[in-house]
Order: sequence, then structure tokens, then C-alpha cells
Amino acid sequence: MRIYIYRGGERLVGKSGVGQAMGHQRESLRRVGIEPTDHWTADTGAVHINTVLPDSAAAAVWARIRGKKVVWYGHSTMEDFRNSFKGSNLLAPLFRRWITFCYGLGDVVITPSEYSRQLLKGYGLRRPVYALSNGVDTDKFSPDSAMREAFRSRYGLREDEKVVISVGHTIARKGLPEFLELARQMPDVRFFWFGWTDPRLVPAAIRQVMEEAPANVTFPGFVEPERLREAYCGADVFAFLSHEETEGIVVLEALACGIPVVVRDIPVYQDWLTDGVHVRKARDTAGFRAAVEGILSGTLPDLTAAGRAVAQARSLEAVGDRLREIYRAAQILPAPTPVPVSAVAPIPAPVPAKRYRL
Repeated sequence: MRIYIYRGGERLVGKSGVGQAMGHQRESLRRVGIEPTDHWTADTGAVHINTVLPDSAAAAVWARIRGKKVVWYGHSTMEDFRNSFKGSNLLAPLFRRWITFCYGLGDVVITPSEYSRQLLKGYGLRRPVYALSNGVDTDKFSPDSAMREAFRSRYGLREDEKVVISVGHTIARKGLPEFLELARQMPDVRFFWFGWTDPRLVPAAIRQVMEEAPANVTFPGFVEPERLREAYCGADVFAFLSHEETEGIVVLEALACGIPVVVRDIPVYQDWLTDGVHVRKARDTAGFRAAVEGILSGTLPDLTAAGRAVAQARSLEAVGDRLREIYRAAQILPAPTPVPVSAVAPIPAPVPAKRYRL
């Protein structure tokens, strides 16, 4: 049996977490012996849909007409749609109604975290909703001293120069204004923001703060995964100031690369990232500055080993195993055949202990 990963809209989301998630699904399936495909085949058992564009809804309806199962990935919520692109706050209630309709076309809905699962259940969805991490390729994303050297050489950084990075769309929800304010308060540290958003979608206020960014900030734009790996391995802190997430693949990538991570203290991290154990959490710019300065000065304990363990628990193999379980629950895959009793070797009877007369 094959799983069809529907590619409608991939060109639009390819540079986002949704695009990464689609690639992760393909690789997770391969690693557990299930073949993905990018088109309908005679042995297609189900289709994965990852976007909420109109063509995705049409694909789901077509699949159901053909008697195929639909697995809809709930990457989007009304909450993370807000404070993103032009007009997103005004459209957020309509967006909620639309995604609820779309997800309702699935036989099952998979969303990246327990937090987002609860949000979607609160929308009134009547389909089974599972929480399953998007996962991270821990073979590719791992500590690497050569990557560190490559990153520092690429940007002309001294070995003793302190570097803080973040990754994401250049939008308010990702915490870009606060990141730039943090850089302004720490002029002796270099700050890098990796990521790009079509300027036509970016509100004027965000374009303005980017134009007024302090001199210690660099915007490399969107970079390929190899260059991003260099940045994770070469920087000293990963600061993710996002106000709302359904998971945050970049957080998993940073943890996997062994870089100290500081995230905003928001609900999505409550059940899998503990402050002072796996990451540092902060509620405002002052808290982020305190955490970053503590990490850079070495006055805060190193949490990177525990953070990497979190990423390893969400490896693509682990995600594939859990996805196979969800398929079985949704009757996409048959349940494993039980081993007949006759095929089980009998347990030998215990040998009576010898008794000796003293």
C-alpha cells in the first residue's frame, strides 16, 4: 500500500514549516517501510493533505468519492493565523470556519501538539484528532564542529564573537519586533534572522522595524537546510520569540543541533519543554535578555543534552512508528496479524529441584 502526499500548494508553502512537514512525512513513511507517492496509484490507501487551499478541499472530496481515506494535517489554527499577514486579524474568524470545514473532510486529523489538538477540538470537529509531532531528522540535524566553522567563516565572525539566531517568517507573530529590540539592547552581540516573507504580504509596521534594525542584525533571508544547519551549529543561542505556534519545527532542529534554546513561555510548550530542564523560557524582552546573557556568560547551567534528547524522541523514525499506529486505528492499515498459539513455542515445565539428605 502507498500513501499519496498531496502536493497542491507546495510551491506556496515550500519555504514554511508546512513545506518541511510534507518532506518529513515522506521520509518518516519510508523509514517504517511504507511507500509515499506524489500521485494516485492503484494501491493508494490514503491521501495526506497539508494545506487549506481550495484545491485541497477538492482533492479531499475526490478521494472520498473514490473510497479512499483522507488524513488531514491540521498545521493551521485561527490563533496562529492572527498577527501574520496583511488583514489576517480581520479574516481570522472566517479562517477558523474555513479550516474547520476543511479538516472535517478528513477521516482523521493530525496536528503537531496536544495544545493544537485541544484548539481544534474546541472548534467542534467531530473527526478523530491526533497529536503527532512533525518530527526532525536527527541524522542531519546534530552537533557538528565543521558546520560551526563554516557558519562563522561565511559571515566573517570571530571565534569569540557571540551570536544569537532566530528562524521564521518576517511577521509580528514570530516575535520579530521584540527580537530587534533585544538586539538593540545587546549591541556587542551579533543577531541573525533567517527567513523570508513576500514583502507584499508584510504589514507596513513590520517593514518599518526591519528598515530601522540596529547595525548588529543581519537578515540572510531564506536559506537551504544545509546553510541553516551551519547556523544552528555555529551560533551560541537560538532565541525563538514567537507568540503562537502549533509546534515549531525550527525549535526541534535547534535542539537536535545542541544549541541552547530560549523560547517564549506560551502554552504549546507546556507538556514537552520544561523551563530550566530542556530550554529557557521567557515572557517578555527583559526575560529573553536575562536568559540570553546568562547563557552567553556561562552563569546558567547547560541544558543542551536534555534538549537534544527531546529532539531524538521526535525523530522521523519515531514519528513513522506512531503514524503507522494511527493508520491502523483509522483502518488505513490492517491490524497486525496475531501469532497463532500453535506457532508459539511451549514453555517448558519447571524441573523439580533435587532433594538431598544431609
